[in-house]
Amino acid sequence: MKRVTVLTNPASGHGSAPHAAERAVAQLHRRGVDVVAVAGRDPAHARQLVEGALERGMDALVVVGGDGIISLALQVLATTGIPLGIIPAGTGNDHAREFGIPTKDPEAAADIVVDGRAATVDLGRIVGADGTQRWFGTVMAAGFDSLVTDRTNRMRWPHGRMRYNLAMVAEISALRLLPFRLIFDGVEVQTDLTLAAFGNTRSYGGGMRICPGADPTDGLLDVTMVASASRTRLIRLFPTVFRGTHVDLDEVQTRRARVITVDCPGINAYADGEFVCPLPVEVSAVPGALTVLRP
Repeated sequence: MKRVTVLTNPASGHGSAPHAAERAVAQLHRRGVDVVAVAGRDPAHARQLVEGALERGMDALVVVGGDGIISLALQVLATTGIPLGIIPAGTGNDHAREFGIPTKDPEAAADIVVDGRAATVDLGRIVGADGTQRWFGTVMAAGFDSLVTDRTNRMRWPHGRMRYNLAMVAEISALRLLPFRLIFDGVEVQTDLTLAAFGNTRSYGGGMRICPGADPTDGLLDVTMVASASRTRLIRLFPTVFRGTHVDLDEVQTRRARVITVDCPGINAYADGEFVCPLPVEVSAVPGALTVLRP
């Protein structure tokens, strides 16, 4: 590594990302790496800056922040072969967790940029009926999860995690099974579900192992489908997701496929924690679409 671009999301980690970026950049300088630091005013500006850096040439793009800013970077880096380095500074950090990158030590994460190996991994690809196209690294979610996020985004009070918690309570009170139509590599299934998650990697939401068997090098997406109209059972299921043992419960089914069509009226798709588009979508695993720097 001789020259890298460092992209920071100033809002990540409740504003802690700029300090993490300072520490990481200082460590990269100590290791003899030339750093071009950029920070966008908004997502569109940040993407423009990354595209410009890619045109000028760099040995790697190093992202300081959480899964949202990594998602933005993936839209530019996918299939280019330019490595992605990660300095975790978000609230979830599921990409970093998957690739074994320390989440509270910017200097150690910067050392991985210099000393780590460049690994080729899969990405998920979403194509929406409305023309949307989006790459993702971790999980695409649809159903209860996306309804909670929809409600959170509509709320103006309170701030922080409590807003999400209140939105979850409201959605649990309105819990219902949703009519999904799924096509797994050409095989159609119509079923009522609480939620469906499509994992390129294992976790989302800051360590919830919703797809515990997912492997970002196997060319497949792991699908976790939960079907429960019982509020009590759904609440009891949540703690098991952090251990990944929910897949052993009667309410949960799993499958693997390369290409999946997903449809459910009135439901939006979210990936890497970000809104993508309304269903229906086609979601697929794209082998070797990303190069990532890992220990």
